[in-house]
Amino acid sequence: MTSHHPPLWRRALAELLGTGLLVSIVVGSGIAAERLSPGDFGLQLLQNSTATVLGLTVLILVFGPVSGAHLNPAVSLVDWVLGRHSGTGLTLPQLGTYVVAQTVGAISGSLLANAMFDVGTSISTKDRASSGHLLGEVVATAGLVLLIFALAATKRGALAAPAAGAYIGAAYWFTSSSSFANPAVTVGRAFSDTAAGIAPASVPGFVAAQLIGAAVALGLLLVLFPSAARTADDAVLPHSLERTGA
Repeated sequence: MTSHHPPLWRRALAELLGTGLLVSIVVGSGIAAERLSPGDFGLQLLQNSTATVLGLTVLILVFGPVSGAHLNPAVSLVDWVLGRHSGTGLTLPQLGTYVVAQTVGAISGSLLANAMFDVGTSISTKDRASSGHLLGEVVATAGLVLLIFALAATKRGALAAPAAGAYIGAAYWFTSSSSFANPAVTVGRAFSDTAAGIAPASVPGFVAAQLIGAAVALGLLLVLFPSAARTADDAVLPHSLERTGA
């Protein structure tokens, strides 16, 4: 990665905080929706998805200038794959650091949501690993990754925050899995036995489906946007702290 980037520890901290807050938003709004609208699953999904749309948009705006606001190992992995051919994007050690930070942050965010709503921390029992759910994760992740890197390739990275938020909000409704689309978030949500949780037995299938979705997106990117490899460094948002003297 080029010299204008903030130091790795600062980027890792941004990824940890951002992913933690994202999971806290998802799990916390899921708990709140379940309590505010008991028995009305459609309204619960609307409340949960609305909070996630707004929260994700804000988190990308806050943390994007520091780390790129990947907040997602699938995004970081594609960033690394694309960057290997152009000298941009993450290096392999940086990829490992991002993934660890994102996963630790996701687990912490789930525990934080449990604590805020006085929910005892326990492992989720919500089984989600049906064939339909797994297909939904392939679709959700492929669409998200394609969106992020297509915007970077066409020099519209500034739109990543509202676009990613809007896509995830829509995918809550059009995918059967309600669009986890994120391996770290999937692991984190296993630590909350609430409506937003996922049973540990379902986690490997979801993560595998998400990685397949990322691979599908990568293939589409290389066909549709050949310049994507040269702009991997600008996903999700261009890193600009060092340029501005921050």
